[in-house]
Amino acid sequence: MIIHMNAKLIGIGTTLVILAIVVAVVFVPHATFEAAHRPSDDYRPLTTLEMQGRKLYLKNGCNNCHTQYIRAVDWGLGAERLAQAGDYFGQTPPMLGSIRTGPDLSQVGGEHTDDWHAAHFHNPRYPRPESIMPNFGFFSPAELRASIAYMQSLGFRAADARVRRQLAWREKAMAAYAAGIDQNIRWLHDLVPQGWRDVPNPYPATEVSLGRGATIYQRWCLGCHGPVGDGQGPAAAFLYPPPLNFTTLARHADSSGGLLYYQIMNGITGTAMPYLKRELESEKIWDVSNYLAQYFIGNNDANLEPKGIDAAYEPAAKEP
Repeated sequence: MIIHMNAKLIGIGTTLVILAIVVAVVFVPHATFEAAHRPSDDYRPLTTLEMQGRKLYLKNGCNNCHTQYIRAVDWGLGAERLAQAGDYFGQTPPMLGSIRTGPDLSQVGGEHTDDWHAAHFHNPRYPRPESIMPNFGFFSPAELRASIAYMQSLGFRAADARVRRQLAWREKAMAAYAAGIDQNIRWLHDLVPQGWRDVPNPYPATEVSLGRGATIYQRWCLGCHGPVGDGQGPAAAFLYPPPLNFTTLARHADSSGGLLYYQIMNGITGTAMPYLKRELESEKIWDVSNYLAQYFIGNNDANLEPKGIDAAYEPAAKEP
């Protein structure tokens, strides 16, 4: 049989091909996926306020720079848990994102306090001096609350547990701050294990080390603690308890390099001070600790005993 092609047959054929593609790519996966899809163990529905924040997240194109999924190869914020299909149950559209210009947000809930998020939305350069995220200072108070609520929901039940822990420690941190400067510092120091408090900074306070420490301070710390370490950075207006004034540590002889290292590494839960152990390598933390001790505290224990073997690139303090 000879089929004579004409415009009508071409149109019908093209339409059938397109319909077949749509059925195969859209309708069949949708039907089969929805039938098998179940919420993950961590999933919970968003509250009304959190849903409002999600709409703002979508409206402002946040998914163009942030993802919301963790892969097995990832190592960063929220990487304790791999993403599961059930984490996105009922979300339309799912906010997976594809480019990590900014950090992944799938488990960001409870990683920071609400006041940290308030400063960050107002101007991301306040808590993160080198951030390239645009300002959202135009948010109304209601929009800011909704956006923070949505951020704190990401991670669902695990995030809820982290938020509860932040709130519990926040009460303790506020009480310690209200008790006065010295009582507050004593409380902060007592949170650090004694072993860390007994460790001096193993790196000598050389010109190079202090120069590196200054750079790290400018990149990570200045926005909250201020250019002279007095806790009066631009983010301070949003934070309570406020950032620590490092100069007040001068009258506390136990402000060792190890103590500073531990607090920078692990952060102070309940306050806006985040942990930096995933973002700063070990020597960078020691270097910025040297910088703080040398210029703001005036009491530096760098390279004192007890110390171990010097790194290969350092001038040896003692020969084997």
